[in-house]
Amino acid sequence: MLEWIGAACFMVLMAILWPVVKCFGAESHSTLLLPRRESRRPAERCDSKLEGQGESDALALICKPSALANYLLKHCMSFCKSLSIPKWNWRMSSSLQTVFGALWPFDCPVHFIRDHLQLGDDGLVALDWAVVGAAHYKRRRTSSNSTSPVLLIIPNPFGKITRNVLKLCEAALSHGYLPVIFNRRSQNGTPLCTVKLQQFGDPTDLREAVRYIRYRQPAGQIYTVSESTGSGLLLSYLGECGSSSYVTAAACLSPVFRCQSWFESGPTWPFHWALVLYQKICLSRYKTVLGELVHTDSLFSSCSLKAMEEALFCHSGLKGTMEGAGSWEAYWEHNDPLRDIDEVAIPVLCVCSQDDPIRGEPQATLPLELFESNPHFFLLLTAHGGHCGFSTSDEGPIVWSHQAVLEFFRATTDFFAAEERAKLVARRRGLSGAGKTFRHRSVSTCKKLPVCSHNIHAIYNWQRSYTR
Repeated sequence: MLEWIGAACFMVLMAILWPVVKCFGAESHSTLLLPRRESRRPAERCDSKLEGQGESDALALICKPSALANYLLKHCMSFCKSLSIPKWNWRMSSSLQTVFGALWPFDCPVHFIRDHLQLGDDGLVALDWAVVGAAHYKRRRTSSNSTSPVLLIIPNPFGKITRNVLKLCEAALSHGYLPVIFNRRSQNGTPLCTVKLQQFGDPTDLREAVRYIRYRQPAGQIYTVSESTGSGLLLSYLGECGSSSYVTAAACLSPVFRCQSWFESGPTWPFHWALVLYQKICLSRYKTVLGELVHTDSLFSSCSLKAMEEALFCHSGLKGTMEGAGSWEAYWEHNDPLRDIDEVAIPVLCVCSQDDPIRGEPQATLPLELFESNPHFFLLLTAHGGHCGFSTSDEGPIVWSHQAVLEFFRATTDFFAAEERAKLVARRRGLSGAGKTFRHRSVSTCKKLPVCSHNIHAIYNWQRSYTR
């Protein structure tokens, strides 16, 4: 009920302000961010199919030229299908797109089976497995004999399961995936069993969750999708684990790359206020126990995302001495999602819009040099779509961004399967040294060896994994 009221109030507010925003934003939309010509070579084939659709429907794939990039342009139809939105449609408003994708209620046929995973320090995270039908009340135990791919979904770090996440689960199930949502400590109803919250870019808990999924589904490939600022956790995990991430391919929907500056400046006022309020509501449930760790008065009197993050994890808000506590700059040295970005060893698709009201101006927030120089990163940039919105007037059962992600996973898997077959044929012919193939380090040694304080076969059993 509260979601309905909040969504309705926000929609009315934005509907009133939309004519003014449109008037002042008309000029900004006419000067859309365009990548440098040499960086758009892989996208020229895609752009040629969009002639005559107008600048407001612009769509570009920005990446380093490679065989994989050409393969994606050939086999991913969504990469060449712009978000056609009439100028009079409400979807032209990035704010309304964002609110619709995050808050608008959705009668989802998908149900979830929860597994509480106990970690090495006795903390708990929750894995919500998506299923369809009335059998959701039954105890679910994943089969080790299943070869179905697993789609691990990492929502935003505030724990809100949005309409977009539910729609993604529904689309993934229809494509044969086993969707599972990763819930951090204390979020989305997950009990807080230790006086410890997960730092923004600390992948320790996610690493154990991936290992558990790998243990339960050894025959199925793992794909990951992150939403919004949840991409910070995914990029940190992929960079820290490198080629030992157990992940075949990944995608980030409306990621925030420069997270320190984002926390310092924050999104536009209505969204900033909403995020701060929602985080306070979630943390208020644990006010008493958090009082042992932080100064709750300063935490709940904070008026910005930066102040709340500092109160939770930096020395200004902590009581006594805590391992890992330090200054604001030291905190981001350990939590910046791009700190080990060069170690990422799998293809990563980032879907972004130029009018994203949460991320900010594209010129200052999109690291185009990363996509132009690193062959593992691909940026699918649209003119409109808001933050995790990407809704169109002629939208079918699957959101455009979700269709693009699923096509990316399928095409990437097919590409590397073809590469492996070509290598095998060349090896049989004695030509293993001939030819040049795309560099894909899927089974090599990890840069930083993930350390677990327990035996994986001893902890991942019925005694330590609970189902609600």
